[in-house]
Amino acid sequence: MSAYHDPHVHGQSPCAEHKARSPVSIECGIITCSDTRTPETDKSGQLIRELLTQAGHRIGAYHVVKDEPIEVRELVRQLGAQPGLEALIINGGTGISRRDSTFEAVDGLLDKRLPGFGELFRYLSYKEIDSSAMLSRATAGLYQEIVLFSVPGSSGAVRLAMEALILPELAHIVGEIRK
Repeated sequence: MSAYHDPHVHGQSPCAEHKARSPVSIECGIITCSDTRTPETDKSGQLIRELLTQAGHRIGAYHVVKDEPIEVRELVRQLGAQPGLEALIINGGTGISRRDSTFEAVDGLLDKRLPGFGELFRYLSYKEIDSSAMLSRATAGLYQEIVLFSVPGSSGAVRLAMEALILPELAHIVGEIRK
C-alpha cells in the first residue's frame, strides 16, 4: 500500500489532513431560480439557508430570480464580484422542461467543472427516485474564486445535495481554492 492511501501515516488519511486545515465558516450566497416562488414561498432556498447556518456558515446574499438565462448569469456575475463570498448555491431550473435553463446559464460561466458532483448527485438520487434521476442536470464548478453548486429546486433534492455532498465538502473545496 502506498503512503498516499495508508491512513496510518501521520495518523490520518491525506483527505482528512486537508479537511482538518479547511476554513470553519464560509460566506455563501443562495439563488433560487423560479418563475413562481417568492422569498416568502421559497422553501428550498430557506432550507439551504437553514442547513448552511446550522453548519456554521454565513449567508452573504439571497435572491429569487426568474429562470431566465440572462438574469441568472448577471446575478451570478454580480455575486462573483461581492467581496468575501466564497460559495454560491443555486436551486431550480436544472430539469429538461422548456423553462429549465439554469444549467445553460451557469455552465458557460464555469472556469473549472466538478463533474463528480453531478455524477454523485444523480447516483444518490437514483437510489431514492429511480431512473428519473437521469433528468437532473445538477452541476458544480468554480466561477472565478467561488465554488458554485446548481441543484434541483425540490426540497428533497436540496436536502440530499446539501447533506450528502455540499456540506461535507464545502470547507474542503474552499480551502483548496484558497491555496
